[in-house]
Amino acid sequence: MSRPVVKQAPSASRAAATSASGLSHEAGRLDGPAAAGEESAFLAVDSGGSGLRAVVGTAARGPLAVRESAEPVRTGARGIDAGHFMQQLVPMVRALTAEAGVTALDTVVVGAAGFSTLGDDLRAGLPAALYRECGIRTVALAADAVTAYTGALGPRPGAVIAAGTGLIAIGTDLTRWRRADGWGHLLGDCGSGAWIGRAGLEAALRAHDGREGGSAPLLECAEEMFGPMPGLPAQVYPRSDRPAVLASFAPSVAACADDGDPVAVHVLRAAARHMADSAAAVCPTTGEPQVALTGGLFKMGAALLVPLDEELTKRLPHARRLAAEGDPLHGAVRIAADLTAGALTLPGDEKLLYVVAAQGD
Repeated sequence: MSRPVVKQAPSASRAAATSASGLSHEAGRLDGPAAAGEESAFLAVDSGGSGLRAVVGTAARGPLAVRESAEPVRTGARGIDAGHFMQQLVPMVRALTAEAGVTALDTVVVGAAGFSTLGDDLRAGLPAALYRECGIRTVALAADAVTAYTGALGPRPGAVIAAGTGLIAIGTDLTRWRRADGWGHLLGDCGSGAWIGRAGLEAALRAHDGREGGSAPLLECAEEMFGPMPGLPAQVYPRSDRPAVLASFAPSVAACADDGDPVAVHVLRAAARHMADSAAAVCPTTGEPQVALTGGLFKMGAALLVPLDEELTKRLPHARRLAAEGDPLHGAVRIAADLTAGALTLPGDEKLLYVVAAQGD
């Protein structure tokens, strides 16, 4: 079984003059690692479009304190900004350790949206910065799809569909990871909230124009939300949060489907087929893999879940459906607890689950 390869980060002393956070290296710095006989503690972080969530805990006692920040981490030329990440995280860590009564942290797991494609700055700077500021020697950087998988299924073979504004499917046989889609609203995310919302708005525009495939109920909903249809492009195209704008219409598509609108029903059935297609691409083909769903999109209810269950049954008859145990933060906590205890069995991957040990002075 393949396990994460623990790589060595640059010496913290050599990099001390260029702290990623720009904060004092000594003032308020945590002691670390844990002294002999002292319980090893971990930090688990979920970084996404809505901000940061962080937990301090121990393998034996689980989570002890939780904090949140509503400010998302910036992205720049090198991807996710490690400096901005540290500026937000360090005060949270000090508050968390004080609340939990922890004096030393041994391990941190960071699950970050976009890490697989935008994680260069995090990989290059975060391990040494976390050692300087917090004394943390073992750092695991993970794509949020991996923490979503682990939160939903734990260290078991299978596949998870993570769907909200975007969509990605991730699977593992515990020797390697496989991913499908997650390419963003312009190139993929098929079946996602943004995809469903865009399809619903297209149907509304078709009804407005008098073209085939239009839906009068979706047109009525679109006009209630966005105003007259000729003004819709100006409300969508210039927006930097365009995927979220499109996804905001997805609940209206579900409501119209619940009321029996055939166009809305067709949109959600097509979304279900796309989801099942992605799950089939990543799910192990042998054994008895498990499949779970996670993410806010599945709160849309039966209009989406019923056709999705039918599609998954057709595409993955050998897989067993399970309810997700927890969310991505729960997954980060689980990885951190296992890593602290030396029991991590998930496969390593530089783009998906990257474990590195910082070198001290």
